[in-house]
Amino acid sequence: MLFHNRSTAASLRRGAAPFALALGLLASPAFAQDAQTATPQTADSQAAAPEAEGQEDSIVVTGSLFRRTDTETPSPVTVLTSDSLAKAGITTVAEAVRSISADGAGSIGVGFQSGFSAGGSAVSLRGLGVSSTLVLVDGLRSTNFPISDDGHNAYVDLNSIPFSLIDRVEVLKDGASSTYGADAIGGVVNLILKKQFNGIAGTVEGGVSEKGDAGRQRVNLTAGFGDYDTQGWNVYLNGEYQQDGRVSNHSRGFPYNNRDLTSIGGNDNNLTDNSLTTATPNAVVVRVNQTNLNNPLAGSATALSTQFQSLNLNCSFGTYTQTSSAVNGTGCRHNLEDEYFQLAPLQRKWSVNGRVSVRLSDDIEAYITGSYSNSYVSILNAPRALRNTQPYGGAPALASSNPGIVLPVWICPSGVNCATVGTAGRTLNPNNPYAAANALTPNIGAARIYYLFGDIKAGSDRTNEVYRVAGGLHGSFGGDWNWKVDAVYARDNLEIVQHGYLNIANTLNAINTGAYNFVNPSLNSAAVRNFIAPDKITPSFSEMYSLDASVTKQLFDLPGGPLMVAVGGQVRHEELENNNQNAALDTYSLTTSSAFGKHTVSAGYFEIQAPILDVLEVNASGRYDHYSEGFGRFSPKIGAKFTPIQQFAVRGTYSQGFRAPTFAESGPRSQYAGFVTTTPSTLFCAQHSPNPPGTCAAGNPYNAQYSVGRGFVGNPDLKPETSRSFTAGAIFEPFKWLSMTVDYYNVKKSNLIANGPRAGDAIAAYYGQTTLAAATAAVAAVGPGYSVNTIDAVDPLFPNALPRLLIINAPFVNVNNDLTTGLDFSATVRAPLSDGLRLTSRVEATHVMLYNRHTANGVQRFAGTLGPYDLSSGNGTPSWRGNWQTTLETDDFSLSATAYYVGKIKAVATDQGNISTDCSASLYKVPTDGPGFTKFCYVKSFITVDLNGSIKVNDSFTFFANVGNLLNARAPIAPASYASSPNFLTTWHYAGLIGRMFKAGASFKF
Repeated sequence: MLFHNRSTAASLRRGAAPFALALGLLASPAFAQDAQTATPQTADSQAAAPEAEGQEDSIVVTGSLFRRTDTETPSPVTVLTSDSLAKAGITTVAEAVRSISADGAGSIGVGFQSGFSAGGSAVSLRGLGVSSTLVLVDGLRSTNFPISDDGHNAYVDLNSIPFSLIDRVEVLKDGASSTYGADAIGGVVNLILKKQFNGIAGTVEGGVSEKGDAGRQRVNLTAGFGDYDTQGWNVYLNGEYQQDGRVSNHSRGFPYNNRDLTSIGGNDNNLTDNSLTTATPNAVVVRVNQTNLNNPLAGSATALSTQFQSLNLNCSFGTYTQTSSAVNGTGCRHNLEDEYFQLAPLQRKWSVNGRVSVRLSDDIEAYITGSYSNSYVSILNAPRALRNTQPYGGAPALASSNPGIVLPVWICPSGVNCATVGTAGRTLNPNNPYAAANALTPNIGAARIYYLFGDIKAGSDRTNEVYRVAGGLHGSFGGDWNWKVDAVYARDNLEIVQHGYLNIANTLNAINTGAYNFVNPSLNSAAVRNFIAPDKITPSFSEMYSLDASVTKQLFDLPGGPLMVAVGGQVRHEELENNNQNAALDTYSLTTSSAFGKHTVSAGYFEIQAPILDVLEVNASGRYDHYSEGFGRFSPKIGAKFTPIQQFAVRGTYSQGFRAPTFAESGPRSQYAGFVTTTPSTLFCAQHSPNPPGTCAAGNPYNAQYSVGRGFVGNPDLKPETSRSFTAGAIFEPFKWLSMTVDYYNVKKSNLIANGPRAGDAIAAYYGQTTLAAATAAVAAVGPGYSVNTIDAVDPLFPNALPRLLIINAPFVNVNNDLTTGLDFSATVRAPLSDGLRLTSRVEATHVMLYNRHTANGVQRFAGTLGPYDLSSGNGTPSWRGNWQTTLETDDFSLSATAYYVGKIKAVATDQGNISTDCSASLYKVPTDGPGFTKFCYVKSFITVDLNGSIKVNDSFTFFANVGNLLNARAPIAPASYASSPNFLTTWHYAGLIGRMFKAGASFKF
């Protein structure tokens, strides 16, 4: 059944209404358009360019091994041509691929600047995650980005692929493990580069936003020699460069620069303008005890006064006064999002690429390609906080947040025994306002401090270098035999330079010596700042090389044409070294995650194409992959296309696929670390209670909340994620000028790989015991891979009591399954309006009808919500997404408008603890919410329009101009978004953050 029930069909009609309205507006002459991505065209209505030299009459369509004269395969394929990309103003591979309406939850865009994938870009077809979409270059794999998304999802960085050489992009929206092996669950993106070029061509472009930022400079040049058709060889060399400037949150104003939404009926989540215990660049202190005068981390948990004091009230944004039973004082107002955050980083990328093609004989061709790309991303962050948890793997005694780091009464050049009379150079601490009054009692005069290092640049610079070489031989013999051998080598070198992270020992030394000026940070020298927060440089790499070989043959004729058979094999080696950025555990808040691994994959595959009748074509394929870790998987697929009349065809496929565990998930040396706040049980606290014995008294430090580390370690026993998918669709071409497609998809992904789903149960099991042996056994009983990693030092008062848990190991495991279903629509109109004037209009849309995760605790429903929250970085799964491009053109002029639509999204996420999708479960509640009413229940739908025009001056020169986001549409407010994106959804609404954008340039060819 196409629709599960009447309510589903009604929902479909309602959801389509806004998109239909947008398209209706598009048809109006007054509605101009802005495109940040290219509008696709279906393979069924757009013939693709030839795949190999000398065979212009046939192509190889992604998902098949056979050459054919059309692209109407049983599987739905979308094609983005270089022409349609140019008419949409697209200038990067990331923009092009992420424009596909089937790109869903988990997609990584340029605006995402926090977490593991900051600086990378990836596609997530069907919303199944970046590791379930396979990205190919000319039908061959490339190496993955060295850092995995969310700590464990591998992907190819789209920023590393040269754009100016793109001939077309084919997007197979169907499972394809039967042809390509692992990861092709949601689909395949095949980036097809130019095979030949003769002459000299280039492009120069510049751009800027209406606000005067987001500057764009782009240039590329290609030079080629040799006429392949007549001379049998061709050589070309290509280079390109592009830079995109920063955009700050401040420049775009409210609500993208503030967590205080009280002016529009929301909550005030900006604590930096009303809370003295929230760290800002203006230090605030309160007097406390210090139990070890040599150690700034030895401050007491209880303040000795309710009066808090600002060290510097020279406030750029005014002051506030806080009055309560526990905290009183005056502080400086701040808005960190406005002062420090950025919507877009500085990006700079360049590449050099070349290709040599040679016809060795009438039946054999050879080629070799080489490329080097360099992608640089500079990200700015808010200043680092002085109060932090201990590094993962470090002792809780290193935590500067619990009970809290302090400034001592006495300082001295050595930083040791400063409170001792006679210590050389000792002096009262000018940073501590309580020092003079407590010179003789320094143990009660320490100043607990709340502070951000606003004078120390925080952020990261990421340089990603990708080297790739591919070569092959293609040939034929006997008239109906075709063969090919292809080899590829790729290596991705990533260097991350982290700025502003605090070195623990140096920070404590600077406090004890008084080297750092907390009262007036502007007086600190560069040497002091670099001493406290030296740059951390971490290199990582991934590497892949493979050899593919296949042969095809026509066996005999069937009523509909020749029966064709293909067989082939592949050997592939992959390696990853993602190094720990904080291996020495010497830096606050810097990740300790890492991943290592290598394996060899051997595969054999086949495909059969059987045109049983003139009106019926059947295709069957299968592939077996064997991994050196010891597991293997067979992936079958069958598809059929029935064309009873020329104007109508139906098609369908069924396939099985898999995603192999990534090195981050299965490597025994791999770890993904994180902290969670926990409070030990009363039973545990009572073991450490001296007065009265056996009770959990108030103020007992063993009763306090603290951060326990969770180490998600690689599990070599993981099984692959598996999938079952099918599609069913129809192709309509009632007139020569009109073609349409509709396809239903249904994908079930099982054995999902998750990180330690029972880690919380393991922590509770530990604190349910009274001896270490029993606690260790209780944790192990939770399940395989759960174990105690590190415990605290023995309590000297109660040496036989259970020690505090510091780190618990939790494995990656196979658990749960996902089911997603939906519809893809497309239509193309090509109409001659008059002599020399042509109209082309293409529309594509995807409706996610269902996206459910089945767990032991119930079903989590994601379609049309912010779920899956973690996978999508809080951007969710819009139930509708689409685009429409309309072009009017003559031989010398073209004007294109491209519209993009994202449907509304409910601000709930059933994977965040509440399985309800009702508005009462909204992730953003306000006091005015009542029964049946939630003010911020939905993130509104969003439409942007781009306008692109070009004028051909002569055969050699063309001038073009683009207005992005022509109507200056603003991103809809999304208060429940990720912490790194205040009040907006980066993945779906990025164009509405940048605003109207102007670009212009020229291209030439000789």
